[in-house]
Amino acid sequence: MLNLSNLSPHPGSRKQRKRLGRGPGSGLGKTAGRGHKGFKARSGSGIKPGFEGGQMPLQRRLPKRGFRNPFRKQYAVVNLRDLNDFEAGSVVDRATLQAAGLISAKEQLIKVLGDGELTVALTVTVDKVSESARGKIEAAGGTVSAEAQG
Repeated sequence: MLNLSNLSPHPGSRKQRKRLGRGPGSGLGKTAGRGHKGFKARSGSGIKPGFEGGQMPLQRRLPKRGFRNPFRKQYAVVNLRDLNDFEAGSVVDRATLQAAGLISAKEQLIKVLGDGELTVALTVTVDKVSESARGKIEAAGGTVSAEAQG
């Protein structure tokens, strides 16, 4: 019967590691399978990923593409249909949107878009509001205070 006391791997599935540099009788003594001199015989050496024997590596032969704007502003998008969950007359700002789970804590800027309909009057305080969202919020009896519009 097989139990934990007599478990063993299948024959041939486990190989013993090569013990390098253990004398001439081992077959892997002296240079330990590294040959004589040269880059690969040295300690701490080893061909790095991407090295092509001195040829210009592929990642340097290919042209650079694109541009990453370091001043790019990324907005967390909130749609009007998501704002219907708030009570009428409440103030919708960064803290309330985070508490409701509509934006994450790391989001920098907030923009409200006009997708959906708004049925409650809210005071919306965010960074940006689209033209259609502003119209729908004011039509529902709410007010908008946003630094930028667009």
